[in-house]
Amino acid sequence: MTVSTPIPVTVLSGFLGAGKTTLLRHLLKAEHGLKIAVIENEFSDAGIDTQLLGTEPVQVMTLSNGCVCCTIHTDLTKALFLLLERLDSGEIAFDRLVIECTGLADPAPVAQTFFIDEELRERYILDGIITLVDAAHAEQHLAQTIAQAQIGFADRLLVSKRDLVDDATFEALSQRLTRINRRAPIRIVEHGKIDLAELLDVRGFNLNADLGVMSLRPVALTGQSIDRITSLVLRSDAPLDIDKLSEFMNALLEDHGKQLLRYKGVLNIANEPRRMVFQGVLKLYGFDWDTEWAEDEKRESVIVFIADDLPEEKIRAGFERITTN
Repeated sequence: MTVSTPIPVTVLSGFLGAGKTTLLRHLLKAEHGLKIAVIENEFSDAGIDTQLLGTEPVQVMTLSNGCVCCTIHTDLTKALFLLLERLDSGEIAFDRLVIECTGLADPAPVAQTFFIDEELRERYILDGIITLVDAAHAEQHLAQTIAQAQIGFADRLLVSKRDLVDDATFEALSQRLTRINRRAPIRIVEHGKIDLAELLDVRGFNLNADLGVMSLRPVALTGQSIDRITSLVLRSDAPLDIDKLSEFMNALLEDHGKQLLRYKGVLNIANEPRRMVFQGVLKLYGFDWDTEWAEDEKRESVIVFIADDLPEEKIRAGFERITTN
């Protein structure tokens, strides 16, 4: 069997009440001509739902417009393989997958699933993590580290219930979200409605120089952050020594890999005409050579780290040491 183009996967996270289900409903009903499969990642330890759902751990239902809904009460990996089996047998058809995480879910294990298993890596490609933020209840939600982590992992931040807060509250929330995650653009979603281009083909995990970091949002300096999850951006005009860079990253991941939610960089390597691009999730990372720098282009290395209890001084000191000057 010839392996087809990998299926793009969008992970949808956000706290309960932020509007994930409303957004999904809009996504499934919109006139886009796409065949989207949706996995509702509902983990249930106490079997209270079995009377309603039956004992089948994975249920698949095809909607009238061809979209596919899959409710799982089992391991995500099993559900992903089940969808592939039914796709390959012609039982169902879909060309995109959206995974809705439960409100308290950590997106990390979901993202890692698509890097660890070789067969899943060939058949699916993680396109982006979208996190919904409830503007009216953000302060209560963000008191929990898991809510901050959901924001830290995101490639896009969608703010719902904007109409329920005043401009000052929304501006303060935007600044706070920016301190946590400098990479992710902030968009407003109204009752689940948003341009699908904001959700699909995000390419948040592609190894290319289109980082989002080149246009990192500035942060207003307001003293010490109240959040455990924060982001750090490093820039350097000096060419980087590739061996020192490797030592720096290996040591950083060895000591702090579990804290580094997302990190991404476009680097100017000494005696190399091409950009180096790297990015990772926790301890899993990859790198590749991208296009050549243009003759009149400023060669600048830019790295962004988003981490839990970010070891800022250690990262800054390590980054200092890898410049060749």
